[in-house]
Amino acid sequence: MIKFEKIPFFLLFLILGGLLCAEILPPLSIARLKYGGGGDWYSNPGSLENLMRFIETQSGLDMAETQAVVEPGSPELFQYSFIYMNGHGNVLFSEKEVRRLRHYLENGGFLHADDNYGMDASFRREMKKIFPEKDWVELPFDHPIYHQLFPFPGGLPKVHEHDNKPPQGLGLFHQGRLLVFYTYECDLGDGWEDVSVHHDPPEIHEAALKMGANIFLYHLKQQPTDYLP
Repeated sequence: MIKFEKIPFFLLFLILGGLLCAEILPPLSIARLKYGGGGDWYSNPGSLENLMRFIETQSGLDMAETQAVVEPGSPELFQYSFIYMNGHGNVLFSEKEVRRLRHYLENGGFLHADDNYGMDASFRREMKKIFPEKDWVELPFDHPIYHQLFPFPGGLPKVHEHDNKPPQGLGLFHQGRLLVFYTYECDLGDGWEDVSVHHDPPEIHEAALKMGANIFLYHLKQQPTDYLP
């Protein structure tokens, strides 16, 4: 039996690509990471569905109707090329989860982490367990992630004030490929929710969705030469 988690994602896509004509491939999905530690990994429950509908409408991609939920230690992690995590509280990964997340990310997986406000310290601590040799790099505004379907010449949009700092798009790289994109002091997930939830102005809601679409589209086609730290 083939163990698909052992196959880099780009090879897996080539293997499965032959099934396209038979319409066997499922829609593309975004999986929410269910992490331990007590933080509210489930916050902004309607955000990913809204984002997937927006991506589908704007790009023509066939997106799943609902978000998936996956735990970092689960074999199902490798069924998804894009995982998303957010929250306000503590993040904690077990030793097994640390090993599995590193393997996942180094073999084609992509993580978008979005600090709702309050998970920053614990998230940075846990990522240092996964990649002790790596440091966060702030992506310049001309990076391709800000210029996919929608241009963001000034970088991330500011959705909520939090500590009133400018938003930062931070990355961890491996062999020139962006593994983890961390949207800090930004709160895109809140912006993806229905406007009635957080009462964000429509233009902020739209900007958040556009940036979210850029991140997802970037992960589908990024090249290792996009940025070499």
